[in-house]
Amino acid sequence: MMSEPKLLLDELNFPESGRWHDGRLWFCNWIGQQVVAVSAEGNAEYFDVPVERLMGWCIDWTPDGRLLTTGDKLRRYEADGSVTVLSEQGANELVVDARGNVYLNGADFDFAGGEAPKPGWIKLVTPDGAVRQVADDIQFPNGMVLTPDGRTLVISESFAGRLTAFDVEPDGGLSNRRVYAENLGPDGICLDAEGAIWVQTADANVVRVAGGGEILERIDLPFEDRAPFSVALANWDTPTLCVLTAEWRMNDPIPDNLTRLTNGLRTGQVHTIPVRVPPAAG
Repeated sequence: MMSEPKLLLDELNFPESGRWHDGRLWFCNWIGQQVVAVSAEGNAEYFDVPVERLMGWCIDWTPDGRLLTTGDKLRRYEADGSVTVLSEQGANELVVDARGNVYLNGADFDFAGGEAPKPGWIKLVTPDGAVRQVADDIQFPNGMVLTPDGRTLVISESFAGRLTAFDVEPDGGLSNRRVYAENLGPDGICLDAEGAIWVQTADANVVRVAGGGEILERIDLPFEDRAPFSVALANWDTPTLCVLTAEWRMNDPIPDNLTRLTNGLRTGQVHTIPVRVPPAAG
């Protein structure tokens, strides 16, 4: 029987983009414009970041350990404290491969303002700064993961309720588009060492799913008016699933929910649940 979620950290604005890095859970605190790193004991460090967007940005690291952020631009944080703009391309989520290629995703419509959705895209930023689109017609692109061998990319298509997989070509392009799993409610996702993905469901719970859609495990979250916007695997004393949540009234329009968040409500929380399989290497 799965353990009940344990509260690790609360009084956050809107935690998103959970990542396991250097022994801690890292995530974006949207609206607060902070990157947060937290230990297994709940000791948190907060870093202010100059992202010119309150909502819709993400973090990852270059192969040599420098922090990247999306948002209005793709930025890299240097060891001397300076910030380098790698691309003027705004984006939602990102993931980085072992060669330093950066995959960005986004959609060109005003989500927060309630504008009618438009199909989104995935773009590749190579280490020399070149940008090219490598996939389109993504139904609200969200979380992405790369397999440790760098050969497969999986993305959340939130509005389609599915995970979609691509083969990664030697030049970084994407091919062989296919459904990884469907009938979900995917947002920020994570990959484990056995190749399964933890992902959200349409009823605001989380499942561990294999390629092809087989549900391997399910966790029913005991939250009301609270949605799991991102999940991340930590490798503390035991493998741990971290669930990043915030108040979200499922029957209310998106702009109304976002207005409550930007008006100063600090309903964001991080919960932890022991699991069997650690995060994928990388």
